[in-house]
Amino acid sequence: MEAESIQSLTPLLTGADQWSELLLLLPLLVALEAVLSADNAIALAAIARGLEDPQRQRQALNIGLLMALVFRLGLIVAARWVLNFWPLQLAAALYLLGLCGRHLLQLNAPDDAADADLAAGGSKADTSLISIVVTLAVTDLAFSLDSVAAAVAVSDRLWLVMAGGVIGVIALRLTAGLFIRWLEVYRHLETAGFLAVGLVGMRLLLRLGFPEVVPPEWLLLLMVAALFLWGFSVRLPVADEG
Repeated sequence: MEAESIQSLTPLLTGADQWSELLLLLPLLVALEAVLSADNAIALAAIARGLEDPQRQRQALNIGLLMALVFRLGLIVAARWVLNFWPLQLAAALYLLGLCGRHLLQLNAPDDAADADLAAGGSKADTSLISIVVTLAVTDLAFSLDSVAAAVAVSDRLWLVMAGGVIGVIALRLTAGLFIRWLEVYRHLETAGFLAVGLVGMRLLLRLGFPEVVPPEWLLLLMVAALFLWGFSVRLPVADEG
């Protein structure tokens, strides 16, 4: 009788284990997505600023991140294969390093040329909504290789990792909207974000060529945190409306 009772409780115990894992791991996955996507949010905000109309900026972020969510869920489903496909990782690393390098080159460009170009390429006047949306989706996909790899390492439950990814993209949309405003306030924030983008690209590149020298996750997070402190350190002067 006791054995039968224990056996009848097995589904309940299994369900309790699943709920406890959900309560423990889902916040961890969401926090992991948020931390690893902070620099992503700055890059996406800088790209969206290519559209001067705030309404079109919001529209681009909504559509671009909806596409990014589809890409990210597909990446999670195919993670075991994709994360071992080195050409994709190489392309993502070079893309992120290219974003960082282009921004740094613009800092030293003449004012007219700097105003004419965006971090994603193109001019503010002729940059189309479609090109911005595609750039947003591709940029998030490049970042997703790092965050998805970390999430899959935390849990092998597909639905749990996908739930964390969905919540992470929603958080990314909210933070990108905030960063669009903050980029107008803090002098070094955009550069700090793109330097963090370069760090992620360099880490992906090292993982491919020299995996034994890849810096640990905590060191990367410390470096990104230091960049963000610098990014928020200097406010732009307020224009005198008088």
